[in-house]
Amino acid sequence: MVSATVTAAPAVRTEKQPGISPRGWIGFLFIAPNLLGVVVFTLIPLVSVILLAFTDWNLVSGFGGISFAGLDNFVAIAKDPGFWNAVGLTFVYVGVSVPLTVVLGLALGIALNRPLPGRAVLRAIFFLPYIVNTVAIGMTWLMLMNPKAGLVNQVLGIFGLEPGWFASSHWALPALIVMAVWGGVGYCSLIYLSALQDAPKQLYEAADIDGAGIWAKFRTITWPSLLPTTIFLLVTLIIGASQGFGLIALITAGGPGDATTTISYYMYQTGFQFYRFGYASAIGLVTFAGVLVLTLLTWRAQRGKALHE
Repeated sequence: MVSATVTAAPAVRTEKQPGISPRGWIGFLFIAPNLLGVVVFTLIPLVSVILLAFTDWNLVSGFGGISFAGLDNFVAIAKDPGFWNAVGLTFVYVGVSVPLTVVLGLALGIALNRPLPGRAVLRAIFFLPYIVNTVAIGMTWLMLMNPKAGLVNQVLGIFGLEPGWFASSHWALPALIVMAVWGGVGYCSLIYLSALQDAPKQLYEAADIDGAGIWAKFRTITWPSLLPTTIFLLVTLIIGASQGFGLIALITAGGPGDATTTISYYMYQTGFQFYRFGYASAIGLVTFAGVLVLTLLTWRAQRGKALHE
């Protein structure tokens, strides 16, 4: 018997050619519209603001009127009383509206985190103000806060209070704060509700066995488990409130006087009413730096305090 030995031919290794396969190019085509939007509406404006912040440019003079100013714009900001007034008003607006929104959103989320009749409908109702058009919100509140015929003053008149709201330099900013809180509470409540439903149930069961009360369970279980969610809400709400522009431009236009001229509206006035685009860009950079520092401090303050840490 002759046995034949079959020797397999060595496998031929093919070198993978560098480059992008046709499928890869198809993938780029799918993301091209979004990528183009990011470049045109985010990257180019961002780079333009950084460059213009170091220039002196009046829009009326055209592109030929752009001249390098170095740090002159930032020196002028440090001496500008209008800017510092806007900073103070922004701190009041953000410092009052954001904590109120978070606290009331937490309370509403806890209230909705229990079996209630029509709970799904209630969630939708409370979330609705967050997605309603800004113009519709502004017009509605203008009617509600009308000093003479508004429903709010008719109710407050029972207690002898009749604020002037948007017509008063003392009440215009509180009115905007009320609107901001009303619009954000529903959003916060749904975010908190989703976090509450993921809370560790076994810890609550152990606390019940130990005879812990409602406040003890909230302090030792609920609040630590909600801390990352709270920081997320604080950061996003601080950024959003510091950029608040729509309702101010629609209702008060920064007035009466400069009672509601926050940083965002002051920057708009400087750039699009006085055409000082270089100075407005510098204000934008300073505002970005301030919000970034505040965000980092808020994030650092909660490190190591969450329940999962």
